[in-house]
Amino acid sequence: MTDGPPPFRDPALGVPARVADLLGRLTPAERVAMLHQFAPAVPRLGLPAFRTGQEALHGVAWMGPATVFPQAVGLGATWNDELVRRVGEAVGREVRAMRAADDRVGLNVWSPTVNPLRHPLWGRNEEGYSEDPRLTAALATAYTRGLRGDHPAHWRTAPVLKHWLAHNHETDRDTASTTLRPRVLHEYELPAFRGAVRAGAVAGVMPAYNLVNGRPNHLSPLLADELRRWSGLPLVVCSDAGAPSNIAGSQGYLPTHEEGLAAALRAGVDSFTDHGEDPAPTVARLTRALERGLITQEDVDRAVARLLDLRFRLGLLDGDSPAGADDAAFDTPGHRALAREAAEQAVVLLKNDGALPLPPGARVAVVGPLADEVKLDWYSGSLLRRVTPLDGLRAHPGVASVTFADGADRVRLRADGGWLTVPDAPAADTDGEGGRAAAVLDPALLRGRTDLPPLALGPAEAASDLAMTDWGGGVLTLRAPDGRYLSVAEDGLLRASADRPDGWVVRETFALDPAAPGGHVLRHLATGRPLLAGPGGLATAPEGADGTVWDVRRTRDGRDDVAAAASAADAVVVVLGNDPHINGRETEDRTTLGLPPQQDRLWRAAHAVNGRTVLVLASSYPYAVPHADAVLPALLWTAHGGQDAGTALARVLCGDVSPAGRLPQTWYASDADLPGLRDYDLIAARSTYLYFDGTPLYPFGHGLSYASFAYGGPTAAQAGDVLEAEVTVTNTGAVTADEVVQLYVRAVQPSVPRPHRSLAAHRRVRLTPGESRRVEFAVPLAEALGFWDGAHGRWTVEPGAYEVQAAASSADVRGTATVVVAGEPAGPRPVGAAGLAAADFDEAAGVVLVDLSRAAGDAVAPAADGVPGELVFRRCALGDGTGPVTVALRAAREEEGEARVVLDVLEAGGRGQRAEFTVPSTGDRYAYTTVTATLPSVPEGVRDIRLTLWGPVRVERLDLAR
Repeated sequence: MTDGPPPFRDPALGVPARVADLLGRLTPAERVAMLHQFAPAVPRLGLPAFRTGQEALHGVAWMGPATVFPQAVGLGATWNDELVRRVGEAVGREVRAMRAADDRVGLNVWSPTVNPLRHPLWGRNEEGYSEDPRLTAALATAYTRGLRGDHPAHWRTAPVLKHWLAHNHETDRDTASTTLRPRVLHEYELPAFRGAVRAGAVAGVMPAYNLVNGRPNHLSPLLADELRRWSGLPLVVCSDAGAPSNIAGSQGYLPTHEEGLAAALRAGVDSFTDHGEDPAPTVARLTRALERGLITQEDVDRAVARLLDLRFRLGLLDGDSPAGADDAAFDTPGHRALAREAAEQAVVLLKNDGALPLPPGARVAVVGPLADEVKLDWYSGSLLRRVTPLDGLRAHPGVASVTFADGADRVRLRADGGWLTVPDAPAADTDGEGGRAAAVLDPALLRGRTDLPPLALGPAEAASDLAMTDWGGGVLTLRAPDGRYLSVAEDGLLRASADRPDGWVVRETFALDPAAPGGHVLRHLATGRPLLAGPGGLATAPEGADGTVWDVRRTRDGRDDVAAAASAADAVVVVLGNDPHINGRETEDRTTLGLPPQQDRLWRAAHAVNGRTVLVLASSYPYAVPHADAVLPALLWTAHGGQDAGTALARVLCGDVSPAGRLPQTWYASDADLPGLRDYDLIAARSTYLYFDGTPLYPFGHGLSYASFAYGGPTAAQAGDVLEAEVTVTNTGAVTADEVVQLYVRAVQPSVPRPHRSLAAHRRVRLTPGESRRVEFAVPLAEALGFWDGAHGRWTVEPGAYEVQAAASSADVRGTATVVVAGEPAGPRPVGAAGLAAADFDEAAGVVLVDLSRAAGDAVAPAADGVPGELVFRRCALGDGTGPVTVALRAAREEEGEARVVLDVLEAGGRGQRAEFTVPSTGDRYAYTTVTATLPSVPEGVRDIRLTLWGPVRVERLDLAR
């Protein structure tokens, strides 16, 4: 026996051997403890404590000041893989640098979010890259490559993709189930995750809070059946915060927490994020699950081994690894320049009738609620520096002068006891970021300030003018004359104390509720309580008590301020949009695409006095602004662009940079164009650019330039398993500019509904005036042209003709080539030989997909009591025309009584043969029985069939037998 270091300390050994050695040295109790997010140290082995999780979506978040890049949806608008890779690299290097100063900074980075932006009302739209899964995958691959680094042995950081799977709603997000049919799963959801995983730059995934087909995502069989088959790496699955307790808690899916956590571990969850920094409840539950035989030691060891592998790859047991201290960098000139470059490339010019670029020497009015703001979101770091649009234009040498109006109404509030008064207070001691600059592992724990005097009632001469902004839906913020926002801290008192709306619970939003006679009650939205004036100042009223009734006096109309500034200017830049903490954020979906009415009035007020009005929408998501598009000469969109957003915008407005951002998602013209928020079947709902049949306000991929570009005729050909295409693009304008060349494909005569066109590849290129460039693409043929053949349960490429389209947007095709591929005919659905899985329907109405069992499988059930559900299966081969035939139906009914299922064989003239099934109560939703019915004969050839479900009933499949 040697006294030398143990094998797991030997970097010369391979990681699997080091993991095996270290795992063998851990006691069973130590292994279980490793499964919590905050794994304790093991001093006897010299093993330090470790935590999974470090937010870094567009910069290091929650750990104090760091470089803040544009929001993820803004990075998506760049359509620039290499730029996004460099942003990921900068973020990863700052993670390393910040960890060197504070070992609470984690190296397991929970970024990026790769849920496709299927629905623009999703509250977390800002976190994703695009509505297109392949653009999402390309940018996620780039970002994770930057985060991971290129060291052959050690990872810079270990990225985890969020949120597995089909997660685009915040309403009831922990209890609502997403119905995800196989085609949407394989064609839309999985490709967004698969690209980055297969590229080898991803350490794992995080399951989402929601359920899919009735089963919690943290119990998803797809973790094993799909995710872990895409990579040879031992991918780590980290739960979302609090989600393990939801399984037996809010979801009620299993009766006890021991069973819930055991099921998650068996499904593939390795690290349990629950109960904050306290691992005790999780460890106790897993220990009891082990003692009860719900999990085995092998289950525990498998998860611990993955987590240890992660630590070794990060070099955490090798001192200062080559990918660690030597790679660290923080707030460098290069990072600052990159933040500005990314913000510039994210700006999308939506419309331009010659108003832009601004002429040199122009007098510019900069107006609107976001004109002097740099907005941060929940996953932003604290700002090291900030340049607002107002700052950027004031500093630009091409602008002669700048005037400003924020457009907020000024109001005074009077009650019976006096006027609302903001007392004098010392300067805020918060670092300018509302207390966020101090490193906190969970900023949800931050509370409002209590060291300032509360607002009170005073005489008329002491009344305070408050800047009131309506963010839509009656949600208001109020700012004191010194710029601080009114906020209610945990003690219930109202103070002017916040630098901005912030926090998991936003304490800076209010509503004015009408109260007789002609007054209003000011209600604090976070607590739901009205404000009441008392001897100690204004505070939230006790539960059930009435609030103080206020006479709200408007002393200045924000529209007048905007009009005054606009009338004296050569050009007006109106900056509107959202605050990422209000009306659309994590936990809160939007309710409309419309601008807040107050903001809508502001651009109209500016345009009424100055026709040269430019509308800038700075937002986390699309808006429907058809009237603004119809009458204004220029519109731009940018996501919240980070620390140097104002400089970037000014450079675009003044022509230093030609805009080349492209929309990463469809901008619809109205709410009427949208499907339901939880309708994930984009094929049936005809949503996203892939299937939308209407005319969008601005299409996917849209974006204008100060230059113009000509496209030559594209060529395309099949080269084995690769689709190759080329197109020549020429800058026919007078300025150097970027063009985003987009390659789409379209099946000419598909056998099933296919997209109008789908993005196969893209390339952002910079061209000088008159320069031409041949842009070449090579993409996997099956990926570009294939689809999920539900009839046979496989990915396939059909034979036939496919258009390969070179385009400037999804609605601006500049040239088309045609490729004919041999492919593999799909063939009819072999119902007679193989039966029929109910979940593999072609069309459906009034149904939901549900869990066949708690472990795996899908079934179909009516969506609502008393309303039949209908399934249609196209092109079914039933048999040879002989009969009669027995049809066996597998179904379950938990409720008492009977359910009815009707099978119709559809003929050209309508309904043909029919079989009816009676499903008895089986006493349990997972207790399936087989019932039979008889068809007089089986029609020869191919027919469509329809199943009608009169529930409650769950149907798994049907089979034909002689």
